[in-house]
Amino acid sequence: MAEKVVVDLSRLGEPDYTGSVQELYFLDDHPEWMVCKTMPGGSVFDVGTIFSIPGSDICRTALRHKIYSLLESPGEWENIYKHICREYEQDKEFLAFLSEGLLEDFRQRGANTHHVGMVDRDTGEVYRGSFPPHPSQYVIVKKYKIIKPSRVSYNANHLWDYSEYYGADKFVIPLENIVRIGVTSGSSIYRKYLNMNGEERKNYLNELGLRQDLVPWTVFARPIVDFTTKYEPEDRNLSLQEALYISGRNGGDLLNIIKMSILGAILVSEFFKKLGLFLWDLKWEIARDGDKLVFVDTIDTDSIRVTAKANYKNKDYFVNFNKQSMRDYYKIMHPEWFEATKSAKASALKSGKSFLEHLKIGQAEGYYPETPQVDRRFIDIQEDKFNTLIAYIYGQATLDQIVEKYNETGQKEISYYDSNGVLDEYGKLNGM
Repeated sequence: MAEKVVVDLSRLGEPDYTGSVQELYFLDDHPEWMVCKTMPGGSVFDVGTIFSIPGSDICRTALRHKIYSLLESPGEWENIYKHICREYEQDKEFLAFLSEGLLEDFRQRGANTHHVGMVDRDTGEVYRGSFPPHPSQYVIVKKYKIIKPSRVSYNANHLWDYSEYYGADKFVIPLENIVRIGVTSGSSIYRKYLNMNGEERKNYLNELGLRQDLVPWTVFARPIVDFTTKYEPEDRNLSLQEALYISGRNGGDLLNIIKMSILGAILVSEFFKKLGLFLWDLKWEIARDGDKLVFVDTIDTDSIRVTAKANYKNKDYFVNFNKQSMRDYYKIMHPEWFEATKSAKASALKSGKSFLEHLKIGQAEGYYPETPQVDRRFIDIQEDKFNTLIAYIYGQATLDQIVEKYNETGQKEISYYDSNGVLDEYGKLNGM
């Protein structure tokens, strides 16, 4: 982006798309771009926007801008190359997989992303690689097509036809690419694993490329990637064979998607490690642009899982500094409502309808509880987390101050559950 670009935010009008965490605006004078506005609201369990954390919109936008700036930096990729050479020195096969091909390109030119820049709130100027003087909720990104699979129904079976992706270009690949550095108590792979018998577990671990049983809060010898659908009504876990079919190309491209996802996760992991936070997993979305694979969509605390360790009353806990904290809140403080969402999803799998339809009908008829409001005291704790992160991103606090503040905030969160008499429930999810 050689010339200065300015966007008149006052002329955006109504959004062209409204999601649970962001709004999208198309630009008449730049049809190849769109404006993304991060919202302070949040969604858990796919139920739409049901809570709001003040200041989270600006912070998540700044984090997104920071990470995309790192992804595009050849110097940052040179650091990542040196890191993986040390980290996987004894794992020659994995080191070769990561370091050849894509990483060689990244070290020379940076990764391909859809990110154009962050918009200054007052002037509308778009900043790339640096922060605007007046940060906003807005970023500019390159626009890629969204192609949704068509539904095919036969008897009680509901199938999805992805044939339109073959031969297409400049589109978002319809996969959620989930990189896991370890497994937590809330990981979907762990929940799935618990419902399997011995032989099923063995086959599942082989599919994931793991040689160890799944035990919460353990780190894998090397990161793994698994996939879910992106544009079906509910996320559906995919085998590698299904992921290859849905990706729309060949096996080599799927391997590059896996490699790109892992490399991106290592970069993000190293960023958070400086803050004393550990990255457990994250989601990437990737687009196809000719022969290029491109990092797309938002990357912030809604799509990652990072934790800090905190000691409370002589016991160690993991405290989530991402959306998992809100998921745990609903599970612990409003278990009846959480169980209702699970029941509605089970009904949706049988009917083929959206689970939200089942949930709303159940609430209207009184056999599902209404969606609960979040305690303001808990929201304040989450707001502290975002304020601390943005202080680091803007260089307003030292790393020592950030680590100390995160420990203080973690203590507050654990104390909140203790004061409500549910510390044991919190410990079951996040205790060491």
